[in-house]
Formats: sequence, C-alpha cells, structure tokens
Amino acid sequence: MPTITAGDFRKGMIFEMDGKPMLVVDFQHVKPGKGAAFVRTKYKNVITGTIREESFNPSAKFEQVAVERKNAEYSYNDGDLYYFMDPETYDMVPLNKDVLGDAFQFVKENTMCSLLSYKGSVFTVEVPNFVDLVVTETEPGVKGDTATNVTKSATLETGAVIKVPLFINEGEKIQIDTRTGEYLGRCKE
Repeated sequence: MPTITAGDFRKGMIFEMDGKPMLVVDFQHVKPGKGAAFVRTKYKNVITGTIREESFNPSAKFEQVAVERKNAEYSYNDGDLYYFMDPETYDMVPLNKDVLGDAFQFVKENTMCSLLSYKGSVFTVEVPNFVDLVVTETEPGVKGDTATNVTKSATLETGAVIKVPLFINEGEKIQIDTRTGEYLGRCKE
C-alpha cells in the first residue's frame, strides 16, 4: 500500500492508524511562530464512526487505505433502512441511516450516488455536489422584494429545510450545493 505523510492529508482521504481505517474530516496545517509545524486533524473511524481530533508531525507516515467506490442508485427507504440499486447487477443494497451523512437530506429517489466501502463494508455514501429540487413550502414571494442577503425558510421536496431569497415561491425548482446546504439559484429549464 502507498505511504502518505500527515502533511499530505486532505478532506476525504483515508489512512490507516493502529490497523483501522480513518477518514480525514478536517485538517489544518499550523506553523507557530516558535516550535515545529504540525497538522491539526479531525478524523473519523470509518467502521465505528468515532470522531477524534489529534495533532500530527507533518512527516508522520501512514498507510493509505484502498477504498472501493461503487455507483448505486438510491431507490427508497423503509424506516431506518435505505435501499440502493447496483445499476449493473440490479442487486439492492440496504444501508442504515447512520452511514448516509448530512448531505443525504438533499437526495431524492432515483439519484445516482457513490457507495464507499472498506473490505466489503459500506461506511459512507457520497451524493452529487449539486442537486435540483422543487420548493414545496415557503412564504409567498413579494414582487419587487429583491433586498440582498434577506432570506426565508423553504421546505424542499425531500423534506430538507434551507434558507432561500425572498423572491423564491412554492413550486419553483432551485439548485442546492449539498456540501453546504446553500441555495445557488433558480434552475434554468
């Protein structure tokens, strides 16, 4: 397996520590005025879901973990189980809600996602960075009310609630960045 250093850490990278796979959630290279530089790292054990923060010497070596990435279409959910269909074999893969992540609130049925697994066990679902969703509930927009940075709550067709500009109305299709949950604009159709 390839070896990486803590100085190579990036969000989403997976490394092995104490024989367990760890996912880099966040990192920060710190160079204090005095003393040695270090990498402040927030990482998650991909098997147990435990999140820890630790500082590493930038030259600390780790094994990079091989992760399998497979495309699958989100089909439906039944309670806490969410079913994904493999587009090649048509097999259904049931996953618990706890492996889905926050961005999954913006995913509707029949959306292609990536299932990331380690030694055959799926530990997270990557969703598309941008999705187009219909606003199902919000206060009516006021004509001419285009004040900047003024927002209101809107419920989307997936049930997620986000902040949108005042001029957005029910039934409009908007684009959302699933990484931040931010409104990007109206869809051009």
